[in-house]
Amino acid sequence: MANALVSIQIIPKTANGEDTIPFVDEAIAVIEASGVKHQVNPLETTMEGELSELFKIIERMNEKMTEKGCPSVISQVKVFYKPDGASMDKLTEKYR
Repeated sequence: MANALVSIQIIPKTANGEDTIPFVDEAIAVIEASGVKHQVNPLETTMEGELSELFKIIERMNEKMTEKGCPSVISQVKVFYKPDGASMDKLTEKYR
């Protein structure tokens, strides 16, 4: 059972002022490859899983940005941690 929700907004600095959207797409692809439950939203992506695993995914996302030529990356992260279970569906069910 998942014990955390982590929302991340990744803001890559591009080497030559390129559009950042293709880089953000690459970061989202890292999440998709991980297999964790996630939801892409306009300004951030929320993941559901074990907290330590989610932090490792964030690390891989940042590494991917530097592999793609970004000299630096800002990652804005929000964490909801609940040891007995965290669920995107549970937190938002009253709105759906």
